[in-house]
Parts: sequence; structure tokens; C-alpha cells
Amino acid sequence: MKNLTLYLFLAILLCIASNAFGQKVSFQEPIDTLKMYNIELTDGTIIICKILQKDSVQLVVKTASIQQIEIPIIKLKSITELNISNFKNGKYWFPNPNSTRYLLGPSAFNLKKGEGYYQNSNLIFNSFNYGITDNISIGAGLELLSLISAGSVNPIFFINPKIGYKITDKFHAGGGVLLGTTLSGGLGITYAIGTFGTPDHNLTGSIGWGFIGGRFSKNPTVTVSGMTRISKKAALVTENWFIPGSEYSKYYSYGIRFFGEKLAVDLAFINNSWISDYIIFGIPYIDVVFQF
Repeated sequence: MKNLTLYLFLAILLCIASNAFGQKVSFQEPIDTLKMYNIELTDGTIIICKILQKDSVQLVVKTASIQQIEIPIIKLKSITELNISNFKNGKYWFPNPNSTRYLLGPSAFNLKKGEGYYQNSNLIFNSFNYGITDNISIGAGLELLSLISAGSVNPIFFINPKIGYKITDKFHAGGGVLLGTTLSGGLGITYAIGTFGTPDHNLTGSIGWGFIGGRFSKNPTVTVSGMTRISKKAALVTENWFIPGSEYSKYYSYGIRFFGEKLAVDLAFINNSWISDYIIFGIPYIDVVFQF
């Protein structure tokens, strides 16, 4: 059981190797009085409202509880059009801040241009991901445990370019490469991925071929993952791996995700038949994601 958590993550990397808010609106653009907007003021105040009138001096807005508020243009920081689907029973639910990833693996949703996040997993793996365009993102990271372990230092560095496209309103497809390098060699996986559903409720399947030193695995790695939002600030998450060998190894996970507008925290367990012989619920998995 020594270093079991590290070995599990390395095995998964080896074998798998593997809208925030809506569109920002220019102050000069026409305003639709039927739509909902998120208005941020220079003092940090957030107002969810309809815009009744706009001119070069002020905005006149209406909230759910106040019929009319006059806001000087000079006090505005940003105006963002909101997606009506984010309103539940008349209340606004901010968008899922971590819809592009489950626990270890991605969905086919992609970061928007200029969006990014930092993720720390079990205090071991650290990564950054950034949207180069609405359809192309890049991620990179480092595991830290080997840097503080006794003996030889052999850290894993990894990079993960990814593409993702909206095919229909409820289907996204994409692919990418997860490439890991150590001081002793390289490994990784190329994968294709499809996600059915919305950022709040979705199911994802992926298939990929792992490689070490340029040699690809004969059989593919398959993942099946899902997420469903159960409240404004919580969702259930699962990610499951089928990893080829002399026969397929199966790993499954289950957990809950708590989030705010820019933060997500996963509390989960990773398990299979042999792990449960030692730890009945599985190996604890915790990650924290900060969106920027």
C-alpha cells in the first residue's frame, strides 16, 4: 500500500495518458430590453437585471425586486448578456465553472478564448489550462511528489493540447493529446471525445491509444464519464476507465463537486475490485480548481 495513491495516478496517466458568464457586451452595442444581463460596477457590485434604457450618461435597469435603478455609465465595469437557461424557477444559477473536465479526464466542452484555470489534485498534480481560441486550448502541469520523495528525483511533466467543437446544441466533439515526459522517457495518449448534454448535465465517452517511446498500445483505453448538477452550488461526478493489458483493468470513481462562480472543489473516491480489498470506499481524491 506504500505510495498507493501515487502509483494509481501514474498508472492512469501511463495507460490512459489520457459559459462562465455569457457573452460580454460593449457599452456601445444596442441593448435588448427582453434579455437578462449581469452588470458589474466599478466597486464590485453585481446586478442581475433587465436593461430598460441606455444612453451616453446612464443605464436604467430593472431587477426582480426593484422596478427601476439608474446607474451612471461612469460606474460600469462590464455588461454581460446572460443565458436564459441559467435561470431556474426565476433564480439565476451561475454557469458551471468547471464543465471542461471531470476528475482527471476532459469533456468535449472547451474553454472560451481567454478563459483559463489552475487545478491541484491531491496536492500531487498541478496544472494550468488556457483557451487559445473558443475551440483550441492548451494545458500543462507537473507532479510534485517525486520532488520531495527520498531517493532519485524523476518528476512527470505533462502537456495537453485539446480541440472541441459544438456539433449541435447538445453534442460536442473533439480530441487531443496528453503527453507526459519524465527524466527517463516519454509517454502519453491520443484521444477522441464526445459529450452529450449541457454543461450542467452531461455524459462523455472517449477512446484513445496510449504510447511509450513512440510505440502505441494495441488496444484502446476507453473512458465513460458523467456529471449532473443537483443544486446551484453542487453536482455529482463520475469518471470510469477501462485500461488495456493482458485483460482490461477497470477503475471507477464517484464524488460530489462543490462550486462557486470561479471555484470548484471535488471530493471523490477512486476504486476497483483490488483497491476495495484494502480500502472499501476507494482511494480519496480531492481537487481544487480556480478559474481565471
